[in-house]
Amino acid sequence: MRILHLLDHSAPLQSGYVSRTLAILRQQQAFGWQTIQLTSPKHPTPPDSPREEVDGVIFHRTPTPTHLAARIPLLGQMVMVAALKKRAVEIARAEKPDLLHAHSPLLNGLAALAVGRELGLPVIYEIRAFWEDAAASHGTSHPQGARYHLTRRLETHVMRQADAITVICEGLRRDIIARGIPPEKITTIPNAVEVERFLIPTDPQRLDLPELDTRNREILGYIGSFYAYEGLELLLEAMPAIRAKRPSVLLLLVGGGPEEARLRQRTRELQLDTHVHFTGRLPASVIPNCLAMVDLMLFPRLPMRLTHLVTPLKPLEAMAAGRLVLASDVGGHQELISHQRTGFLFPAGDSTALAHAVIALLADRASWPAVIEQARRFANEERTWLASARRYQPLYERLIARGDSSIPHPLRTRDRSAP
Repeated sequence: MRILHLLDHSAPLQSGYVSRTLAILRQQQAFGWQTIQLTSPKHPTPPDSPREEVDGVIFHRTPTPTHLAARIPLLGQMVMVAALKKRAVEIARAEKPDLLHAHSPLLNGLAALAVGRELGLPVIYEIRAFWEDAAASHGTSHPQGARYHLTRRLETHVMRQADAITVICEGLRRDIIARGIPPEKITTIPNAVEVERFLIPTDPQRLDLPELDTRNREILGYIGSFYAYEGLELLLEAMPAIRAKRPSVLLLLVGGGPEEARLRQRTRELQLDTHVHFTGRLPASVIPNCLAMVDLMLFPRLPMRLTHLVTPLKPLEAMAAGRLVLASDVGGHQELISHQRTGFLFPAGDSTALAHAVIALLADRASWPAVIEQARRFANEERTWLASARRYQPLYERLIARGDSSIPHPLRTRDRSAP
């Protein structure tokens, strides 16, 4: 089985999107499937080569269009689609995949549909979040604006035209069904963890943060991207109340993103410089060491459409590593965390409630082991990438078998007995 994956971006960039992509590719390759990876023009292209090997995975790249039309709003997006479509046809003719697997955003889906029509290949569209909601959360689009509604209509168009849809959580599935898409067309492939990667090391001091004194400190932690919807400013605003009751508390913020400068400024305004530590972006290989240092992991996502619909990856990784998790009660978190059983939830958007929850948990460590064990069991038994990736197999096989021989298919001359 040969699958051509169309991706927005990939390693060596770091994001939850990249983590999921790499996990899927590695597991599919472990199944003996052959995967081909192509990134969109939004991913930086090395000047000397249209392909790049990262962590043992080869990614084909799409050069970014440089002509004037690429800089014009809306028209520029269509130029991106055309460039990705052209590159995907080149790769498909060379690699002869059995199907196209386009991963959101919808520009990749539009390109995949065009390639599928030209080459007679089935198309799967995987939705990890809705592009229009991500744009609204970043402030580049307004939920009542024309751009938002146009994007939503295009997204729904891609769903209707694709041969199958996969989603990462039930929140997205419910929203898609509400748009009139048949439920049987949608398969949920949930986020998961590579359990072996998140085993807590016996020597957490290998983490190279010489300026950080953690002796006799209670360490709160966040690991992930710094977007406004993650609620990190809310977390900073809760810190003075937390420190009033637990003066030894230290907050460790691991990662980076568009909000980093503002968060650092807010830290100074709240006079928390010696109580909040920004590590910057760190290699994935040292994240287990970060988790080992932390007593309580915090995920204070703000309440909005994006966070109610989409499940994040980082809380699941913390649960697999045996760290206690406290998260806001947005819908995406509720799909992962059962309050007082596999973690703890607090009312989203409420810094006072967050502070009270942290203080109460730090004062009641006797309750932690049972919750940590149940969370670890949930992550390690129900949310492994092996279990998630297996859900692709019947979907792929059904679409390949359903191929209509009446459709001109330039790639069908390949020997189907080949792996």
